[in-house]
Amino acid sequence: MTVVAPAPGQDRPPDPAAAPAGGPGRHRAGAGYGAGRDTAAGRKQRSTGPPPGLPAWPVTALLLLYPLWWALGLGVLIFPILAVPMAYALLRAHLGGRPVRLPPGFWLWAVFLAVLVVSMAALGSEPTGAVPGPVSGRMVGVLFRLVEYLAMTVLLIHAGNLTERELPVRRLVRLLGWLFVVTVAGGLLGVFAGTFEFTSPVELLLPPEIRGRGFVQSLVHPYAAQIHDIIGDQRPRPAAPWGYTNTWGNNFCLLVVWFVVAVWGQVTRRRTRLLALACLAVSVVPVVISLNRGLWIGLGLAAGYAALRLALAGRVWVLGALAAAAVVLAAALVVTPLGDVVTARLDNGKSNGVRSYLIERAVAGVAESPVIGYGSTRTTIGGRHSITVGESADCERCGNFTIGGNGQLWQLLIAHGLTGTFAYLGFLGYGVWRFRRDRSPVGIAGSCAILGSFAAMLWYNALVTPLAFMFLAYALLWRNEGRQADESGHHRTGTPDRR
Repeated sequence: MTVVAPAPGQDRPPDPAAAPAGGPGRHRAGAGYGAGRDTAAGRKQRSTGPPPGLPAWPVTALLLLYPLWWALGLGVLIFPILAVPMAYALLRAHLGGRPVRLPPGFWLWAVFLAVLVVSMAALGSEPTGAVPGPVSGRMVGVLFRLVEYLAMTVLLIHAGNLTERELPVRRLVRLLGWLFVVTVAGGLLGVFAGTFEFTSPVELLLPPEIRGRGFVQSLVHPYAAQIHDIIGDQRPRPAAPWGYTNTWGNNFCLLVVWFVVAVWGQVTRRRTRLLALACLAVSVVPVVISLNRGLWIGLGLAAGYAALRLALAGRVWVLGALAAAAVVLAAALVVTPLGDVVTARLDNGKSNGVRSYLIERAVAGVAESPVIGYGSTRTTIGGRHSITVGESADCERCGNFTIGGNGQLWQLLIAHGLTGTFAYLGFLGYGVWRFRRDRSPVGIAGSCAILGSFAAMLWYNALVTPLAFMFLAYALLWRNEGRQADESGHHRTGTPDRR
C-alpha cells in the first residue's frame, strides 16, 4: 500500500517568516511549514522521521532454513518461535506510525479464533461413543493448536504487510519453490533410506519421560519415512521433512504450484528450466511410492484448474500440453514398476472403512454440540466393528481412533462446531472470491493452492505447515492485488511506484 506524505508546506500556507533572504522565490532545501520556526509540530516532524520498516528476515529464515530447523528438532515449533519477532516488528511499526493492514475478510478469521477459545469450555463434555477423559489431559493438545493458529495469524499479517522493497513477491515465490525442492529431496530420502532417523539436539535436551511420548516424538524426532502396511507388506512412505506422510503429500500439492511459477512464471535461464523439468520428473517416484491417493487426486485437480484458468486467459495450448503430460505419465507407469504400485494401492483401500467410520462419528458429534463443538478431538470407544476392540501393540490400527484426525473439515466440526467451521471456510473462500480476477501467475497459483485445500481438508489435517503455506498463498494474492493497483496507478499518472 503506497502512502505518500504531503510535502512540507502543502498542508497549509507557508509561514512568511520562514522565507529565506533573497525573496520568496528562492527556497533553501527543507524550507516550508515548520522549517524556520521551532514549533512543536516541527520538532515532532524532525524527531519521528519515516515510519519504521518491517524486517523480512523472519519469513526468509523460516522458509530458507526449514531443513535446518527440522534437523535441529524444531520443525513446526519454529513457527511460534519466529512469530515473536514478527509480532514485535508489527507492533513497533504500528506505534511508529506505519499503518498495519489486515487481510481482506480478516473478521471471519477473527471469529474462528474467538470460537477456538470459547470452545475450550466444552473440553469436559463427551460425544456419544467417545472415551471419557479429563480436561487436563486434553489441554496440552488444545494449547498447542491455539499457539500454532496464532502463529499462523502473525505470519499472514506480517508477510502481507511486507513491501516490495522489504521482500519482493518474486523472492517469496522462489522461497516457496525452494521448499518444493526440499520436499522432493525428503521424498527421495524416504524412498531409498526409509529407516533413516536420528536424535535431534532439541530431543537430547528433553527429560527422558517427556522425550518418549508419542506426541513429543512427532515434534522433535526427525525421520525420513513412516513405515506402514498398506499393500500387503511393511513399506516406507516419504515424510521428511514434514513429519507425516499425509503432511508430505499435502505440502507437495501446495508447493508445486509455486515451483512452477518460480521457474516458468518468471524470466529464467534455459538451464534452470531443464533442471526444473528433471526435478518434476524425479518427483514422480516419491509421489507414487507414498501410496497417497489424496496426493494423486490433489495433483490432478491442481493441474486441471491451472490449465482451465490459463485456457480462459487465452493460452489454449496449455490444455494440449496437459494432455501430452498425462500421456507421458501413463506410459511411464506402464513401462516401470511404479504402475504396479499404483494398481496395488487402488486395490487395497484398507483405510476407507476407518475414514467412513470417523466421518460418521464427527457428523454425529457435531449434531450433539453444533455451535462450538467439543474444543478438541476425541477418541472412539473401540473400533468400527465392536466397542471391545482397541488399540494394542500387536494391532495399532484396530481401534481407539481419533475423531477429527482424518481431515481438517472433520476436525473443525468436532472441535469447533458449525460456527468455527463456517468462519474458517468462509475466510479462505472469501480469499478465492476476492482475488478471482487475478490472472497473473501468482494469482492463478495462489487460487489453486487455496482451492486445493478445500479438497485436501476431506482427508488431510492442515495444522501446521499446510496452513502456513495456505496463508502465504493468501498473503501473495493480497500483496499482488496491491502491487497491480500501484502499477495501474503508475501507468495512469506517470508517478513512480514507491512500494
